Amino acid sequence: MTGSAVPLGPLRRWIRGTQASHRERGATLSNVYIAVLCVAIGAGVFKVQLTKIFWPADPSLSGVAGLSASVICAALLYHALRRLGPATLSRPASYFLLTAPVSRRRLLLPSVRLGAAGAALTGAAAAFAVLGHAGARDALPTLLVAAGALLGLLIFLLAAVAQRRSATAASPAPLDRLASPAVLDRLASLALAAGLAELVAEAAGWTPPTLGGPPAATSLVPLTGALTALVIAGFTLLVRGLARTRNDRILESAKTAGTLFDAAFGMEPSWVTDMLERRYWANRRLRSTRPPARLPVLTGQDLLLAGRRGPRLLWLLGATTLPLLLTSAPHWLLAIVLLVGMMVAARTSTATIRTDAGNPVLARMLGLTSRQVIYQRFWVPLALSGIWGTLTLTLLQMTGNLPPGPWWAFGIALAPAGAAAAVRHARVGFVRNDLLPLDTPMGTVSTGPLVNSVAGPDLLILGLPALLALAGDDPLPWSSVLLQAGVALLGARAYLNATTAEDRTELTARR
Repeated sequence: MTGSAVPLGPLRRWIRGTQASHRERGATLSNVYIAVLCVAIGAGVFKVQLTKIFWPADPSLSGVAGLSASVICAALLYHALRRLGPATLSRPASYFLLTAPVSRRRLLLPSVRLGAAGAALTGAAAAFAVLGHAGARDALPTLLVAAGALLGLLIFLLAAVAQRRSATAASPAPLDRLASPAVLDRLASLALAAGLAELVAEAAGWTPPTLGGPPAATSLVPLTGALTALVIAGFTLLVRGLARTRNDRILESAKTAGTLFDAAFGMEPSWVTDMLERRYWANRRLRSTRPPARLPVLTGQDLLLAGRRGPRLLWLLGATTLPLLLTSAPHWLLAIVLLVGMMVAARTSTATIRTDAGNPVLARMLGLTSRQVIYQRFWVPLALSGIWGTLTLTLLQMTGNLPPGPWWAFGIALAPAGAAAAVRHARVGFVRNDLLPLDTPMGTVSTGPLVNSVAGPDLLILGLPALLALAGDDPLPWSSVLLQAGVALLGARAYLNATTAEDRTELTARR
């Protein structure tokens, strides 16, 4: 076998021709036309909403808050690029062309061009939105938007460097250690946390220092030119070293992008959940720990697994401050965010319920019925939901955003509702495609994905007394707390008893 590379252009043309042989002539152009037309119609229909998002009539962000919003957008863009590549392939191309004798550089260049264009557009849109919300509208918006696009390209280059470098290779050089994937990922997470902390501090009443205003043209033009030169040099080095990108990194990004596309196209979100669970356990080091002897065996297992998710628990703890960002919004919206946050906190330990619902082998080995299993699995989500809700309501009351009353007790009273919603969502399983579709004026709507999406959040209706109490903006009496506790407890118990039995092991909910 020779080491010469096969020309990639004819191979790609042959693959495209083979794929297009079963399509109608002009089908691709028709798809492009329909996509562009849909974007244009959507922009015209939602013009008012888009204007409020990117260019509101009353800008309210301070200069420091604008910088924090920029840091948050940059960190989110970096994390998105790290998950999707940035140098990647489609799954068929990664299976058949990655190990073929073709030029690796030319194979990956299309994804690099597409990712760079997306990063530049995202950076420009983020800069435009920050300028619109920070009030700096007459001060060189074109140059600042161009600088945002260049910063998006720099973030793309950082993500490409992190993808190409090995996470396990040890290097004595400090610069090489700084450019390692683990360090870059942690720096991006710290930047995201710092930006959110500043916005939360302003919402809680902190007065930020006043900045001197936007930079002058005499300093911004050379800075933009320097960024352009840096981006060009960075992309030159990136393209030269593109062939050294490791196969496992390309395959990982291809699987992630393919799973997200399949989940969106097939409207099956459980594929994304399964991918995240597999990736989490693939990076774990197995170790044996005895669960607490005084707890039920499945409750002890959930407690151990929740304790091993340290980063997620820290993010949940920090997320208790995020509802402070909605203090200027209507209180009914704040109540909905509170209920959804409690359900998300309870979902930290519901992966075992999803496993038991798909394969109840552990319940059979332990000789437990479905009702015993679900009650033992219910305690840890109940505790997580109650702790998150109590801390959130306590912070809201301490910052003066709630009227007088025992609001902290509402977190405990709402805990059964959040835990029941998380348990129901974990047991929902795959989307049912056997349900009859709905005919609407906008076309046919599949009811299977619709039913799957509301399974879980529908039990948040048990928090209706809390929603009414928060929307009323009146002092909270203890009678409302007791009413909410009774509704949540009775509703959660009714759901658990109605979907389990003492004479079967399977956790599959009765439909």
